[in-house]
Amino acid sequence: MKNWTSTLEDISKQCLTEFGILTSEQLNWKPNLTTWSIAQNLDHLIVVNKTYYPVLASLKAGTYKTPFIAKIGFMVSFLGKTVLNAVKPDRKKKMKTFPIWEPTTSIVIGDILNRFQNHQNELIQKIEDAKELVEKGVVISSPANRNVVYKLEMAFDIIISHEQRHLEQAKEILQLIKNNTSH
Repeated sequence: MKNWTSTLEDISKQCLTEFGILTSEQLNWKPNLTTWSIAQNLDHLIVVNKTYYPVLASLKAGTYKTPFIAKIGFMVSFLGKTVLNAVKPDRKKKMKTFPIWEPTTSIVIGDILNRFQNHQNELIQKIEDAKELVEKGVVISSPANRNVVYKLEMAFDIIISHEQRHLEQAKEILQLIKNNTSH
């Protein structure tokens, strides 16, 4: 199933390596009010990825209702590529997320690294369990907008790319932390 699993495992390892020695205060540090902390980036990924879980459960149960727009092949391809391009890790363009995908709070309480690792393991299992659905070319709609449709395979590509994007964003915050403490 592509390299989704190994990429997610790599992202998990990088998070532990890069952020594992940080204190709760460092994980929650923000350079300004409009930039997310490392903890908020990780929390955001958990929040976003979990919105796909009901979709996967509904697909498995055979109760998923695909919107009409999903019948228009070129729209499925176009919208999937558009979303994927929007979440590329290069981060040249800053984006505003949908309200349902905002991180839960400005200060993330608890062991976010542990929660993220557990979430990654759960996500890997959900992707592996969806293998048959991917092979069938199932089309879903975005959990944030019913009229944005793409293949389930593209959804997993989007999730991976989005995680890579936020890992890069979190690493940029880490560099700012290091710069601030090196004086």
